[in-house]
Amino acid sequence: MEQIRKPRGTMDITAPDIYKWRYVEDTVRKTADRFGFEEIRTPTFEELSLFQRGVGDTTDVVQKEMYTFEDREGKLFALKPEGTASVVRALIENGKCGDAFPIRLYYITNCFRYEKPQAGRSREFVQFGTELFGSSDAGADFTVISLASSVLSELGIKNVSLHINSIGCPSCRPKYREALVSYLEKNSAFLCQTCRERLKTNPLRVLDCKCEECRKVAAGAPKTVDYQCEECSAHLEKLTSMLDSCKTDYVIDPHIVRGLDYYTKTVFEFIAEGIGAQSTVCGGGRYDGLVKELGGPSLPACGFGMGITRLLLAMEQSGVEVPSPSRAALYVASMGAAAQLKALSIVSGLRQVGVKAECDVVGRSLKAQMKYADKIGAAKVLIIGDSELESGRAVLKDMTGSIGEGSQVEIETDRVAEYL
Repeated sequence: MEQIRKPRGTMDITAPDIYKWRYVEDTVRKTADRFGFEEIRTPTFEELSLFQRGVGDTTDVVQKEMYTFEDREGKLFALKPEGTASVVRALIENGKCGDAFPIRLYYITNCFRYEKPQAGRSREFVQFGTELFGSSDAGADFTVISLASSVLSELGIKNVSLHINSIGCPSCRPKYREALVSYLEKNSAFLCQTCRERLKTNPLRVLDCKCEECRKVAAGAPKTVDYQCEECSAHLEKLTSMLDSCKTDYVIDPHIVRGLDYYTKTVFEFIAEGIGAQSTVCGGGRYDGLVKELGGPSLPACGFGMGITRLLLAMEQSGVEVPSPSRAALYVASMGAAAQLKALSIVSGLRQVGVKAECDVVGRSLKAQMKYADKIGAAKVLIIGDSELESGRAVLKDMTGSIGEGSQVEIETDRVAEYL
């Protein structure tokens, strides 16, 4: 019978890699909590219209990358391609828009995009994201950037640079768009086919195209910061002054535009060296009109997203050694049916008081049990047989050398938890 394999662009995460994933997830949760962000969980799939309205009809995500399906009632749904639109929908639907500001939320969620699998990019991926609602002040932008920076620092990722830009607002962006389109039309012969199409639908995306010829054209394009209104300029100036005051290094990068339609004013990326083409380990910005666009009140917001896979790649490149999982504090080896029952009783009692313990449930010989205890890295081994059952005492072997003089000690079998 033919073997069934996982879908292309998805992952099975097993030991020992799963310990690295858990370490990253634990780190981002603790860091988000330290910044006052609370967790939110949203469905794996949503109505298709949510992403068409929220992410934007002209984006690559909506046009080319979504997994969509029709249910039995004829309704159109999509697997979640990103987290922000779902969080905004949940905020509105659950009546949370009136909560005390700022509303600070984070999530770790699976997302899906149909695109070419490569290092750091897969069709199913796990995203850590944050959203801050209710503040139009640059201090909110600074907060989410600081949180992202702290996560990267906590994970030990090195050689990361912060790139920021401002893409304006509905008041000043039309003027910039006009200047950009005029410039790109004059140079359209040098653009790739995809960017020629973007020229008509979403010209800002041309600026972050990875095609070498397009990058050359983009280098001479008008800069968004030169066409901004007074409000947008003041916002960027305030944000950079905050970054300066906290000695946070950054680069003003006119090519940072992000790929989703909902962004306004601030956009930013953290870029890591040495992890290949997918070097952006975090991307985010401000999206002041998204809540209203999805049927809620006018509520300013900002946030970011990080792919866990790219974080792991960056950690590997930085030489980060993830702490090993805790090993069993005790393995109880047994000889005979009665001894196995006693071993199960001891292990059960230890687990109830929070001690990681194991015993044989396979039927191994004593020699094989000792080999298994060594394989799983058990700190100590307690050996129980008929004589130990009769005397109520057993030999505790130390596998680490922490007992002191000698490698074993005799203890009462009913006081194992107390001894440990």
